[in-house]
Amino acid sequence: MVGVPGVIELLDLEGFPVCWEELAPLVSIEEAHAPDAPRIHPHREGSVLARVRVVRGDVKKALSEADFVVEGEYETGFLEHACIEPEAGFARRVGDTVEIHASTQAPFGDRDGLARMLGLPPEGVRVVPSAVGGGFGSKLDLSIEPFVALAAWTLNRPVRLVYSRGESMRSTTKRHATRIRLRVGATRDGRLLALDFFADLDTGAYASWGPTVAGRIPVHASGPYALPHYRALTRAVHTNRASAGAFRGFGVPQATIAVEQAYDDLAGRLGMDRLEFRILNALDDRTPTVTGQVLGDGVGFRQCLEALRPRWQLARAAAARFNVEAEASSGPLGPLRRGVGVAGMWYGCGNTGLPNPSTVRVGLKSDGRVALDQGAVDVGQGSSTVVAQICADALGVPFDRVDLLPGDTATPPDSGKTSASRQTFVTGKAAYLAARRLREEITKRAGCGEEASLEFEEGAVVVVAGGSRTALPLSDLPLGARGWVISAEATFDPPITPLDEDGQGAPYAVFGFGAHLAEVEVDTELGTVKVLKVTAAHDVGRAINPLLVEGQIQGGIAQGLGMALMEEFVPGETENLHDYLVPTAGDVPPVESILVECASSAGPFGAKGVGEQTIIPTAPAILNALHDAVGVRIGRLPATPDRVRAALFERNRGSQGSRGSQG
Repeated sequence: MVGVPGVIELLDLEGFPVCWEELAPLVSIEEAHAPDAPRIHPHREGSVLARVRVVRGDVKKALSEADFVVEGEYETGFLEHACIEPEAGFARRVGDTVEIHASTQAPFGDRDGLARMLGLPPEGVRVVPSAVGGGFGSKLDLSIEPFVALAAWTLNRPVRLVYSRGESMRSTTKRHATRIRLRVGATRDGRLLALDFFADLDTGAYASWGPTVAGRIPVHASGPYALPHYRALTRAVHTNRASAGAFRGFGVPQATIAVEQAYDDLAGRLGMDRLEFRILNALDDRTPTVTGQVLGDGVGFRQCLEALRPRWQLARAAAARFNVEAEASSGPLGPLRRGVGVAGMWYGCGNTGLPNPSTVRVGLKSDGRVALDQGAVDVGQGSSTVVAQICADALGVPFDRVDLLPGDTATPPDSGKTSASRQTFVTGKAAYLAARRLREEITKRAGCGEEASLEFEEGAVVVVAGGSRTALPLSDLPLGARGWVISAEATFDPPITPLDEDGQGAPYAVFGFGAHLAEVEVDTELGTVKVLKVTAAHDVGRAINPLLVEGQIQGGIAQGLGMALMEEFVPGETENLHDYLVPTAGDVPPVESILVECASSAGPFGAKGVGEQTIIPTAPAILNALHDAVGVRIGRLPATPDRVRAALFERNRGSQGSRGSQG
């Protein structure tokens, strides 16, 4: 309230029961990252929660020598997760344990946090994840769990709580609002030379995942392109607005919206085809990333772009024909124009430069069935199916023989939180390793090698090697502590190296890659933008379950469309899904999915994650298509009809002024 005209005068500060300290204005982000300031590690200084930098080469010198330079400023607002299922759960006291059933993406993290809150040992809290009707990051933070846990523990009675939609929207974290400024330069032959990128994130009053988002953006802001000179500085700033936290993509969608539009503008300055410009600069498996990491295998970004080439050529030709006919029939002011846009992306699977382990147990039961014991939460992305598929294939048994045990914090091992596209890659690899160990133990007991296959008969597992068949009667084997006759356990922690003070290192073991092509139609009288089709090419390493991959692509595109055109959370005002618009079935266009499989040796059967990455290139592809159609850039998202119409008005007024001065 301080500094708001007409407000501070109404307060009797002598008796007002709140004390505050007036802080100096924030210095520029460049000054905040001065050499004598602490760097990569999050710290508090005034209202700054965290600042992170990734620097490689000499960006200032390179930009001064570039043949073409483009600069821009972009702003994105807060976004609401709008999960189908609001926060809900119940708790009860069971002896000296409190048991919480709730929708969560991080049961073990919840357990540890609740134990600290209640003053209990970790084993005194049991978290049982329920089927989650959407998470997208909102259910990485504790919400209703502390309230029901405390009430149940204190009252010794079952307690339940369900947020209304308004309560959910008011109390949960949002996607960070961002302000981004950048300059990017290229040589005359179209090679990217340097990118200077600055981003301030509005993180609200609480830390939540602010440092994580601030840390991921500068690693990804370049996009999957070869950039010899690079500087990306980010800062998460506390404000009195909405609290921000984890949201699908962890800040990478905001950065990609800015950078991919700048790349389009740079291609235009160069007179190059926008898709071919990206193909020319696409990162390969031998070129260092902006953190100095050489990825080796599993870099399929160029293949994703090339897969779009036929559709790109057809779509551009069709849009050009449509626009010629529209111009001839309705005059220079409209109303309909079509455009085609493209954008690329990459996304590191797992934590940024930090340990990220997952543990899985697999056991052979006396009835010949296989028990898969893992604590990964399926939030609708299908990890329960995918991890079981990986386990079955690695063990060499039919999928329907695998029993996925119900996961909570009481019995299964910790498979880590469901976030950052890590479960298929990390938990899947742990399941792969555990299944291979179990298979090795079975074949060893039969005196056979790894080339043997497994078959199942009544009461026995049969190991087949060459022409011999060795039966292991399961009833003859002693039962272990979990009721299994043979078992194995494995932990997988992706090989990474921490980032140094300049953000150099190997923050992720694998990256997913992708590119989207959007076709749009703009009504120049109304300012409305209709997305006609999206073609999405994604390198997933290995599509363990192609149907689930396509589901992730379609869901990510729906969210990205909302981010581009309609979604905006206004703190203190937005409290329902009438005021906060999300795409409906009528808004989501036909989606054509192209699965590219550039296997990563680090992943199970070469697989990578896909959940986060599908949202990232959607909004910039739509915005680039909007610009292609009508020649305007929307600096502040979303590109609502009033903002599009205002930009068109300014464009037309400017062109008329130019014509008048020339006349």
